[in-house]
Amino acid sequence: MIDINCDVGEGVNNEHLLMPYITSCNIACGGHAGDEKMMTKVVELAKKHQVKIGAHPSYPDKENFGRKSILLSAKELNKTINHQIKALEKVASEFDMQLHHIKPHGALYNDIAKDNSLAKIFLDAIHKHLEKYVLYVPYESQIEKEALRNNFKIIYEAFADRNYNDDLNLVSRKESNAILTDVNQIIEHISLIKEKGEVRTISGQHLEIKASTFCVHSDTNNSVEIVKKIHEKFI
Repeated sequence: MIDINCDVGEGVNNEHLLMPYITSCNIACGGHAGDEKMMTKVVELAKKHQVKIGAHPSYPDKENFGRKSILLSAKELNKTINHQIKALEKVASEFDMQLHHIKPHGALYNDIAKDNSLAKIFLDAIHKHLEKYVLYVPYESQIEKEALRNNFKIIYEAFADRNYNDDLNLVSRKESNAILTDVNQIIEHISLIKEKGEVRTISGQHLEIKASTFCVHSDTNNSVEIVKKIHEKFI
């Protein structure tokens, strides 16, 4: 069995179709997408389907959907991350639900995976949640190393619908082969990670990787078909 997570509350409005087939979700909380109304809708659906909920904070940049790196001071990043998490906590409390995890979104996720200094700033921002929430991280990343060094609880994440480069970073969305949509190929991709602890990169290399939660983006064209197939195969 694996954990299937989905980035939701981002305006695609397919959460009601995804929730029956996923086990955790990452809810946009106002940075790149989302508002109180959307968070309320998603949390209510998650409770109905017994799906774990997590905060999906990002750079405060709805114009670029959080997929563009932004230079913020440590104070500015701390403020926006905590504002976003607090907004979701407020909604969750109204449904008597507890957040399970934190997973950064988009460019912020990629930046703290590669930049040790930024990873430290991010962890400092969420340090107050160290005992409460798990942090979803990519294997062999700077955020993983710093999180373990600072006693955060982590869960390794891999992307079901994304291709990998030889440095274990995701292929840029600017490239035509960045996103996986073929369901059979996705099942093979997950199976290799799950069973052998390996990922096949775009150059054909097989590299070591760890993951127990697998992400499908809600805005991938056939995301509902993908999560349904993954659920049938692995849950």
